[in-house]
Formats: sequence, C-alpha cells, structure tokens
Amino acid sequence: MLFLIVTSYLIGSVSFAVIVSKVMSLPSPYSYGSENPGATNVLRSGNKLAAALTLLGDGAKGFVAVHFIPAWISTITAARIDLDFMAGFALLGVLFGHIYPIFHSFKGGKGVATTFGGLVALDFRLGVSVLFVWLIVSLIFRYSSLAAIFSAVMAPLFVFLLLQDAQLTWVVFLVAVILISKHYTNIINLMKGVESKIGDKNKKI
Repeated sequence: MLFLIVTSYLIGSVSFAVIVSKVMSLPSPYSYGSENPGATNVLRSGNKLAAALTLLGDGAKGFVAVHFIPAWISTITAARIDLDFMAGFALLGVLFGHIYPIFHSFKGGKGVATTFGGLVALDFRLGVSVLFVWLIVSLIFRYSSLAAIFSAVMAPLFVFLLLQDAQLTWVVFLVAVILISKHYTNIINLMKGVESKIGDKNKKI
C-alpha cells in the first residue's frame, strides 16, 4: 500500500502547468492570476492551447495512477487485492502529489483535473457524471471554482449509486473534502463577489 501511494504521489508531483508554460515560453503560472499551477489559471495567460495541454496532462496523470498502478502492483506481487479499493488510495496519492508536488517546492494546484482523470479510471460513468455537473454549473455561473466544488460534492454520491462500494465511497468522500478545502479562498471570494470567472486574464485574486 505504501509503495502504491508513493508511486502515485510522484506521478502527481509532475506539474504540467509548469512544464507546458516553460516549453511554450509563457510566464510561470505562479506569477499571475490566482498563482495556481492549473489549467484555469494558465488560461488567464491568454494561451488556450497551453491551458488545454495542461488540462490533458493533469487529467492523464490521474488516469495513469489510478488505472495502471494498482493493476501493476497486483501483477508483480501476485497477491489477491481489492483493485477498486487500491485504486481509491492511488487517487489519494496522485491528488496529494498534485497539491503538494515534491518537484515544485510542494506548491501545487487544486487537483480538479487530476481527480477527474482518476474518476474516469475508476469508472467511465463516474467521469461522465462529474463532468456533466461541472459543465452545467460552469455554463450557468461561469465560475470554475464553483463548478469544481459542486462536482466534488456530487462525486461520492455518484460512486455510491453507480459502484455500490461503501469503502470506495468513503475514500472518494475524503478526496472531495480535500478538494473543497483547497477551494477555501475561492469560497470566500465567491461570497464577496470578487471571484474570477472563466476566461478572465491575469486578474490577481
């Protein structure tokens, strides 16, 4: 279990916001907007391609950690394990890596795209359900943070209804709590009416 979590954590520690920005000669995502190394903040640079690549990269590392690492460990150890439960812990590991990346002085993003990729790996229906919630909320209110919070709230419920796995539901519930806690500042800004909307450029929040 420790090896699973550490491996997933290291995968999560790879920041695609930083990598993409360097490759495309853009300012560091730590230097503008919310100073958050995530796709939404990279979009504030005005480069939609960079934001899209960041989103894909962050989602992909969640998918890889959750889909491949537990199965690989099961193969090399030849042990009988609950793959879904192990996948839940892989999701926790990759999320913590994204939020507190060892390769970037433990200053990471909020983990929304990475969590989404992990949920898709758990079950495609989970990913579709959570994405639907995010899209509806973001289209109506145009706040990425609000959409992420609503999606996090609904994720454990979707796990319970679709997979009917109590242990995994509790793990995803913990993931949801972590995601919401990382949006504390956004919640305050939403209450004050000063939260940046999707597409805002270089606004300090």
